[in-house]
Amino acid sequence: MWYYKVNLIKKKCLAICIIASLPCLAAAQEELLLKDFQPVSAYNTSKTEIVTAKYPVIDVHTHPYAKSESEILEWISNMDKAGVEKSILLTYTTGKAFDSIYNLYSKFGERFEIWCGFDYTGYNDKGWSKKAVKELERCFSIGAKGVGELGDKGAGLFYSKPTEAPGMHIDDTRMKPLLAKCGELGMPVSIHVADPYWMYLPMDKHNDGLMNAYTWKIDTSNEDLLLHKELMGTLENAVRDNPGTTFIACHLANCSHDLNIIGKMLDKYPNLFAEIGARYAELAPIPRHAKAFFEKYQDRLLYGTDMGMSSSMYQTTFRILESSDEHFYIKEHFSYHWPLYGLDLSDKVLKKLYNDNAGKIYKN
Repeated sequence: MWYYKVNLIKKKCLAICIIASLPCLAAAQEELLLKDFQPVSAYNTSKTEIVTAKYPVIDVHTHPYAKSESEILEWISNMDKAGVEKSILLTYTTGKAFDSIYNLYSKFGERFEIWCGFDYTGYNDKGWSKKAVKELERCFSIGAKGVGELGDKGAGLFYSKPTEAPGMHIDDTRMKPLLAKCGELGMPVSIHVADPYWMYLPMDKHNDGLMNAYTWKIDTSNEDLLLHKELMGTLENAVRDNPGTTFIACHLANCSHDLNIIGKMLDKYPNLFAEIGARYAELAPIPRHAKAFFEKYQDRLLYGTDMGMSSSMYQTTFRILESSDEHFYIKEHFSYHWPLYGLDLSDKVLKKLYNDNAGKIYKN
């Protein structure tokens, strides 16, 4: 009898302990802020480290991060380890600012290709297009191989320096002479339109990209702002109306949420390409769907980073593209709180993505 009494006492004590701990557990759950949620995968799955890409790489989306020759040499060292043959510098700039960047980076031969911007100074004035074309030709004569990164998040073209162009979009008639001249000169045009779709959604509990979206949220209440669908229209208009000019949609035209949008444009316009810079965290949660997209459009997609110049950055992109790793987190480069998965792309697709497709565009 004493045995059963002891067991009964033990069970009661255990029940009391569990009940007593429930408020603490509930409080921990309710008081934890989403920004402080830092999950660590408990799955015992493969953790692939890829230091060097499987094939030589042309990185089509970088910026002049390095500000001195010593920093450039450090960058080149990281490129060498990663297997990156060349980085395309999207400088946004014209005038003396472009000349300064070109003079610094051109010392390193074929490792960097320097692109200029458009000069929007006086874009509302009569005759502006001719002046802008003249500056474009000047930059080309110095060594600019392309134009970019142009940018429009709804309010108008804004990335190029020294001035922005509020209210003027890529399909504006004033832009036509510049885009046509790019075609004549063989200068591809790299353009960022819109932002990932999570930035347009309500910033509430239903937004699964909230932690990144909140930082980059779009003011959808602004009636003067073009929203995602409308910006896709401006891109399509420009590509359609300038068939002799090669366009590169930065970040998959920010259609990671619905790859069919950019896919349909790629189907219709042979002068359009798309690059994947800084959209690895948006593609990695949908590995099977993304892989099918890469397979279908393997001749039109380009590797880009737009994430700095560190070795770990390159390794992260290679892991997502090449490996079949599952359910992992990389907080160093991404601020989403969802797990990532490797796309496990085929050798055929990787070779085109890393190098061959870019080689067709940057042959000049």
